[in-house]
Amino acid sequence: MPYIDPHIHMVSRTTDDYQRMARAGCVAVTEPAFWAGYDRGTPEAFRDYFRQLTVVEPKRAARFGIDHYCWLCINPKEAEDPGFAREVIQLIPEFLDDPQLSRNVLGIGEIGLNRNTKNELLILEEQIALAVQYNQLILVHTPHLEDKRKGTKLILDALKRNGHIDPGRVLIDHVEEHTIEMVLDAGYWAGMTLYPDTKCTPQRAADLIETYGHERLWVNSAGDWGPSDPLSVPKFQQEMRGRGHAAGVIEKITLTNPSAFLFQSRNGFATQ
Repeated sequence: MPYIDPHIHMVSRTTDDYQRMARAGCVAVTEPAFWAGYDRGTPEAFRDYFRQLTVVEPKRAARFGIDHYCWLCINPKEAEDPGFAREVIQLIPEFLDDPQLSRNVLGIGEIGLNRNTKNELLILEEQIALAVQYNQLILVHTPHLEDKRKGTKLILDALKRNGHIDPGRVLIDHVEEHTIEMVLDAGYWAGMTLYPDTKCTPQRAADLIETYGHERLWVNSAGDWGPSDPLSVPKFQQEMRGRGHAAGVIEKITLTNPSAFLFQSRNGFATQ
């Protein structure tokens, strides 16, 4: 069954992963800007990274028939120094305004919170404002483990404070049992991340679908340098089939829903 992995960090994955994903039915990926596994020391390092996302990685994915899209931002793990973060943010319009560089850019993300600090929240709000200014979709990272509920509430409050946000153009990612309801009730889209050790397993994600339905929901692997599985979306499909869910429901969660949300991008989303 064809699927989209709408949150995966392919710069950290091997070419073999692209091959395996293509064989499993992956037709498109979207790659949010992310931490490099170390803190980058200069804004120029981010400019090179943004070029990797907008120029290099789409060519690597195309070799396997996979469409590659991306998101741009400074991620919350590197947002503790507001002065440095603002220098990086000032680079982003360069990529949004250039017709060639922006062709596969879907929006601003993954912004959000890591340790729920004052500086992280400040930079989050400034990147929300940037997204509004450039009419971009927003993809939000929620914190891990015990800080997730508090961080999710802070994020929802920050989005509400902006006053110009259409909730239907915002995806709050990494939701779990204790945060999914507040996200959906506020009108936002919700992403369930399928990790082998933390976040959701395919089984837990299927439980959440059975509890909350399949509107404004997607699943993703968020595959990166840590313990993660780039084939977790097809494994979720398999879990849903094993529970007797109709093919149309599985397709909606893993293909139609992400397509519908991402198609709202200013640059469009061609994969169907």
